[in-house]
Amino acid sequence: MNKDTIAEMIRRFNGISKITDEGVEYWLARDLMNVLGYNNWRSFENVVIRAMTACKTAGCEVENYFINTYKESSLGKTGIRNIPDYMLTRYACYLVAQNGDSKKDAIAFAQSYFALQTRKQEIIEDRLSLNKRMETRERLKESEKKLSQNIYERDVDEKGFGRIRSYGDMALFGGYSTQEMKQRLNIKGNRPLADFLPTLSIAAKNLAAEMTNYNVEEKDLRGEGSITDEHVQNNKSVRKMLGERGIKPENLPPEEDIKKLERRVRAEEKKLTDKDKCFRENK
Repeated sequence: MNKDTIAEMIRRFNGISKITDEGVEYWLARDLMNVLGYNNWRSFENVVIRAMTACKTAGCEVENYFINTYKESSLGKTGIRNIPDYMLTRYACYLVAQNGDSKKDAIAFAQSYFALQTRKQEIIEDRLSLNKRMETRERLKESEKKLSQNIYERDVDEKGFGRIRSYGDMALFGGYSTQEMKQRLNIKGNRPLADFLPTLSIAAKNLAAEMTNYNVEEKDLRGEGSITDEHVQNNKSVRKMLGERGIKPENLPPEEDIKKLERRVRAEEKKLTDKDKCFRENK
């Protein structure tokens, strides 16, 4: 395919995509059939059925990707009839392309087009997840920085701050200290526990720290003992709230190292950008 052909194919594939009221992108199988160079619905539906089988084999819920629907078809002067069709997600379209006639240029193009589009979606989801964790992690850093300042101003040294934070973790994580939680989650070295916690656990630690900051300032608490009691009670309160919803933070699985995740997402974004550029320029 030359550049003009590729540009035209991109325009055609983009042109038949639709968006649901919930903002989900989809394609109608009968529209896709024409763009992929099929003239017979029965033949193309067999391709769709093979794609559905591949979806099921991959362990996915077929109904989430291939949705039965109908399309209006003109009967000339006699009126309109409804004919069967499918709403296809991006992943469904990719599977259809994978199961189509690879000798067709449009099918070969679609395999690359939907592979890129599907990967883009995955990258976007990873980026949104990363952003959420990073924002929550940054809030925790700020809360703990403020807590350390409050503590130092109230006759507690650095070692005391470490003990206060550790007792708070024990209260939040059902008796497990910071170091024990790191061992429980198989965190090696001196990396911070919070870099491996799920967003919910990070947010829980942040809420407890914010409550401690507020009460230390409001009540003008002083000394390691009184501030430790305050921090422990706040972490217990947060734990109780989570427990009422059936959540035990010590049992939540760890997430990917936030630093490693950030590097991976950036590398994937660059790789995808390079592939997309190559695809469009037909190199």
